[in-house]
Amino acid sequence: MPPRINCLVRSSVRRALQRTTSSRRPAIIVYQSSNTTSRHYASASTSPIPLGSLRLPDDYIPPTQPPSARRPDQRKSQLLRSYTALLRSTPLILFFQHNNLTAVEWAAIRRELRAALAKVPTPVVGPTGGAPVDISSSIELQVLRTRIFNVAFKIVEFFHPEAQSDKSNAYTHDLSATAYETISKTTIDESSAYGQISPLLVGPVAAVTFPAVSPAHLAAVLSVLAPSPPAFPAPSRKKNPGYYDPTAQSGLQKLLMVGGRIENRVFDHEGVKWVGGIEGGIEGLRAQLVAMLQSAGLGLTTALEGHSKGLWLALESRRTQLEEESGGAKKEETSA
Repeated sequence: MPPRINCLVRSSVRRALQRTTSSRRPAIIVYQSSNTTSRHYASASTSPIPLGSLRLPDDYIPPTQPPSARRPDQRKSQLLRSYTALLRSTPLILFFQHNNLTAVEWAAIRRELRAALAKVPTPVVGPTGGAPVDISSSIELQVLRTRIFNVAFKIVEFFHPEAQSDKSNAYTHDLSATAYETISKTTIDESSAYGQISPLLVGPVAAVTFPAVSPAHLAAVLSVLAPSPPAFPAPSRKKNPGYYDPTAQSGLQKLLMVGGRIENRVFDHEGVKWVGGIEGGIEGLRAQLVAMLQSAGLGLTTALEGHSKGLWLALESRRTQLEEESGGAKKEETSA
């Protein structure tokens, strides 16, 4: 059995610990000069800077978090910012209405979409004429929060930050009060992109986003999500049996394409199919443009050359006629 500590010893240890923990001695700062060996002691209570002056003013605004009409820490605010960035950076968006798709059906549809996009050949030239870029992995199908996407569409369409430069102390980010007031006072123009697409964005909506306009990839997406033979036939059962899986077919039947937004212009179902039906994709468009410019230049050259040739032939015939008349007169004089 271990020896017990005497009560007197325990009480003395307790008092020593209390004195150690309850003592409040001011911190001592030692300054030593290089020219003299004298030491100066200063306590924290005699600091030359008052602690009250270290407080930030009540109207201080951190530069990394400007004032906002909506709380920036909420998920809805971050979702609004992501939607505005998506609308500004995505040149091609397809909108679909969906009806109570399950998670398994969404997974099956995304699987078939990835399989169809993987079969699209890599373009020879990139979208801007540079190195070729495969955008198949960047094409995504996502479910939208319709009301938040509606507000984001309004901000992108009607709110222009450069027009607010004349206002002093006006914040122009997407969550600012200036943006909220602008879209609240704006009269919706039915001919604008928002006015045309907003009646269709009702209820549950999904979107397929493309990082670049590619008719070949658009045709592959249409053949899976909205097949319409003969231009966009569905994959055959022999080449892609997974497309005819009951789960995938059940999910595809609940999708309905309502339109698209291509290069800030709204297209209906037929317009989207026209863009997807461009033969050769971007390369085909370039070839058509070059052929059109060449034919126009050739026609202009032919028209200009025709007028000059006609004038030259007229002058040449007149010169020949005058030479013949002068030659006949000379022969008559010599014979006489």
